[in-house]
Amino acid sequence: MSGALLLAVLAGTSAHAAEDTLAAPLKAYAGKIVYVDFWASWCGPCAESFPWLNRMQARYGDRLAIVAVDLDTDTNAAKAFLGHHPAQFNVVYDPAGALAERYHIDGMPSSVILDASGRVIHQHSGFHDARSGEYEAAIRKALDSSGSTTGSPP
Repeated sequence: MSGALLLAVLAGTSAHAAEDTLAAPLKAYAGKIVYVDFWASWCGPCAESFPWLNRMQARYGDRLAIVAVDLDTDTNAAKAFLGHHPAQFNVVYDPAGALAERYHIDGMPSSVILDASGRVIHQHSGFHDARSGEYEAAIRKALDSSGSTTGSPP
């Protein structure tokens, strides 16, 4: 997964799905803790969050799936952003915002942590480097509750 870049159009995702199960584009991550980060090329804090997301992916490896959901309608803008801020985690393209609507995203960046069954167990808006310890604590808590703690940092 590290270094993978997956650009996929999220056609057919129900924006009004009431169930707390994984949306179609996230089904590949069923059974894993998933950190879903919603971003766009024009978002300054999004650019700040990518190095941190890369560190989290490196630190937690296969125990955590990080999926960044790009909401840009201009794929060239997204590609330019990724050229300046390379992702060492999976990136999904959602120009219609269906996935963002499903998870009630109202700001950039916003993140949700999904448990192994796809239920939202943590959500926050914005990225502030000073709060990155809180964000990581939420990841560790999710991993601990799933029994996936092997190799966790002290």
